Amino acid sequence: MSLPKEWVDANNLDKSSQVEIETGQDSISISANKETRPTKELVISYPLPKEENIVANITGAYLLGYDIIVINSKSIIPGKDREDIRNSMRRLVGMEIIEEDASHINMQFLLDATTLNPAKILKRMSSIALGMYDDVLNGLISDDKSNLQTLSKRDVEVNRQYFLLVRLIRSTLVDKRLANVFNLENIDVLDYRVAASVLENAGDSIVELSDFIFNFSLSKEYSKKIYDVVKDFNKVAEKSIDAFTKPDRLLAIEAISMHKQYERKLSLLRTSLGNKKQIPLDFLDLLYMFERIAQSWADVADLVQPIYNE
Repeated sequence: MSLPKEWVDANNLDKSSQVEIETGQDSISISANKETRPTKELVISYPLPKEENIVANITGAYLLGYDIIVINSKSIIPGKDREDIRNSMRRLVGMEIIEEDASHINMQFLLDATTLNPAKILKRMSSIALGMYDDVLNGLISDDKSNLQTLSKRDVEVNRQYFLLVRLIRSTLVDKRLANVFNLENIDVLDYRVAASVLENAGDSIVELSDFIFNFSLSKEYSKKIYDVVKDFNKVAEKSIDAFTKPDRLLAIEAISMHKQYERKLSLLRTSLGNKKQIPLDFLDLLYMFERIAQSWADVADLVQPIYNE
């Protein structure tokens, strides 16, 4: 096999060198045979400039795919900043502190990216968010709404999975081998980035909805009217995620159709009450919030590429 001379020279290859060949669905790639991907390491000098934030720096480095993040200081790192750093670790899946002293903290990403699966991570994000959604529905018609106050903590796990998926997506864009492992083209990677962002925002919207229901008192009559319409939304959402992760355009069309039916039911509920002055504004606000949440999963289904007959 003949290879470009410039590429051979740049990778210090000769006639006895081995190369690695990987095939995708419609592609083949050749890379210099290297046993492991080079470890990406970032050293952060402490203290930071006033306009910088240590937690934001660590999170940014994680999302950019750094495997090792080292914080070095010429003096003792204050207890508050040290605690902030530890708390930031809880938000970043796979990142752990492996070495620490008074002026030095060494963090490392301990997961093998090739063992991860973008589709499973996205499904986990959706599953956690839909579990939160179910609890919101129960809170809508139940006299005991105390569980609604816990949803913000569960949304933290949605955010953790979101950060992990963004890290994986960015790594895939710069590491062709990862793209081959996941069988993702560049357009697929970008779609995953959009889908992840949409579901992360959906988790935030569900928390906002739970706070609204907890703090405002809506009559049982109106609560039951909304509940009867929105109680089966999970079926729409799950079909949307299945369509995206397979990917399956026919499933996506089904999901989009189900979402339109869901929207029509909410619209009929709104119009069936006419312009009655006694309709509480809380009722209309709730309808809007349920519509906004449903739109998140509809947006995921819309990302599934159409089928074109060539």
